[in-house]
Amino acid sequence: MENDMRSIGEMGRDSGLGVSALRFYDRAGVLVPAWVDPVSGYRWYEPGQLEEARLLARLRRAGMPLPDIRLVLASWSGADTGLVRKLLTAHLGRLEQGLSDARGEFSALRALLDHRENAMTSPRTAAVRMPGAAADLAAALDAVRFAVGTDPELPSLGGVLFDIEGEALHLVATDRYRMAVAYAEVAGHGQGRVQAVVPTPLVDAMRALLDGEGPVRLSVDGDRVTLEVGDRQAGGQCPDHDFPDYRRLLPKAVGRRAVVEAAAFRKALETGPVRSEGAGAPDLSVLSVRDGGTVTLCADGDTDPDRVAVNRDFLLDALAAGGRDRLVLELDTPTVPIAVRRLDDEGTFSILMPVRLED
Repeated sequence: MENDMRSIGEMGRDSGLGVSALRFYDRAGVLVPAWVDPVSGYRWYEPGQLEEARLLARLRRAGMPLPDIRLVLASWSGADTGLVRKLLTAHLGRLEQGLSDARGEFSALRALLDHRENAMTSPRTAAVRMPGAAADLAAALDAVRFAVGTDPELPSLGGVLFDIEGEALHLVATDRYRMAVAYAEVAGHGQGRVQAVVPTPLVDAMRALLDGEGPVRLSVDGDRVTLEVGDRQAGGQCPDHDFPDYRRLLPKAVGRRAVVEAAAFRKALETGPVRSEGAGAPDLSVLSVRDGGTVTLCADGDTDPDRVAVNRDFLLDALAAGGRDRLVLELDTPTVPIAVRRLDDEGTFSILMPVRLED
């Protein structure tokens, strides 16, 4: 073996393709390594394959279908580039037509939203008290704060939803990739459902008050929300944005459940195997629930069809927000969100979107 050959890890780093993507394209016969160690199965690539891998990464980012990618790579080094140009032009045309179709659909959806918003004119008014201690609401805020969105293009997710209905206050936050829900008991609200999206700075100001003592009162008056703790208060305006109906996003069925010791599981995640799908992609932890309800971290080469990949940092955040020594993990198929729940509080939990693996 030549010393200048690249390992699969080096090829992934230099080309912009993740290791799992290189394995996938090897099996598909698109980019086959120059040599495979017959004992370890480790893949090695010749220096000349780097240009081909970088071309493949570009086509992949552009969303070109695999059959067309195969033809482009097969024709790239030839003298006649006519077929390559035709394939690129055809794919660009499909993308432009798809964008045009999407614009038309979104225009229709905006018209429907305008109609709905014009019909929804009822004011928001609620005044409730917290029968428990301030620490109860503080714990609920701590359980959801990590999942607040930060994308300026999605201001409706840039805060915590306060959802008051009957004697229940649900706090909800999501950044699309994860969602956290917490429950707190309230009293004094005899009207219908009232919701307000409290922006992050006001959420943090409210949380600071909850370290004190005294009765806790929460009021919503139109677009203004106020929290009073004893003789102190924090209040402010809420943006005129609708939060998504989080109840439709909740997992419908329980898959495989496992009870984990939070501290030990956190250490295993921090020191255990991780996967990366390419440059700039987050580290992934790949989980599997074995017989008997034991969660294991899968290493490269694990072929369990039910293994589930998740953003490791998001999972660590959810464990910390769980606020318990022991937590329940719920996993289903590789495309169903993962749930992290408390043993003693089914109303407070996090769900994390899984990440699709290339292999």
